[in-house]
Amino acid sequence: MAKSGYEFFLDKCMLPITPSKLEIRINNANKTLTLMDEGEINILKNAGLTDIEFSCGIPQVKYPYAVYKEGFRGADYFLDYFESLKNSRKPFQFIVCRSLPGNQKLFGTNIKVTLEEYKLTEDAKDGFDITVKVKLKQWRDYGPKTVNIIMSEFGPRAAVEPQREATTSPAPDQATAYTVVKGDCLWNIAKKFYGSGSKYTVIYNANRDVVGGNPNLIYPGQVLTIPAA
Repeated sequence: MAKSGYEFFLDKCMLPITPSKLEIRINNANKTLTLMDEGEINILKNAGLTDIEFSCGIPQVKYPYAVYKEGFRGADYFLDYFESLKNSRKPFQFIVCRSLPGNQKLFGTNIKVTLEEYKLTEDAKDGFDITVKVKLKQWRDYGPKTVNIIMSEFGPRAAVEPQREATTSPAPDQATAYTVVKGDCLWNIAKKFYGSGSKYTVIYNANRDVVGGNPNLIYPGQVLTIPAA
């Protein structure tokens, strides 16, 4: 079996065997109404949360086509990891790195998600190995808005503070250095310099010797090279 050009990460854990199929469903929240004289109309709204589904094989023994970044680990390690993601009640990053056989990089997926559910299947034809069907859902950060109370001659009134626009550094004309700070991830760094988090693979590919095999695992103090735009 040829080495896959795809690498799947659930937070800091890379799956040992790449799933053969990945489904990403981008939902919408549009609403259709019927007007008396106009017929049906479509009310356009912001996109709904994205759903992600895939099935992955978790081996009990080491196969030549399975990849382990930190040495072989049995199925119990990955099953415990799935359980910890489910019980933590916290979102995490889902990352897929794609490349052609010649190591030419394709588009990447990096999205904050929650583990909605997973199902274990044991089938005699798979020996002692286990198949896990995973369902993820996109996570969007949210929180209360800031309300300022303004005193006027007509009494107090409330003013909602507008959300601040994310700051973006100009895309560099030549390669530049960036020092990782607490809370950074490659997605946010790419968004800062290139205006798009999906370009995190550009930074990752230029810093594999620094970052290692997991693009989701960077540390404060690491110095990354930011390639020219």
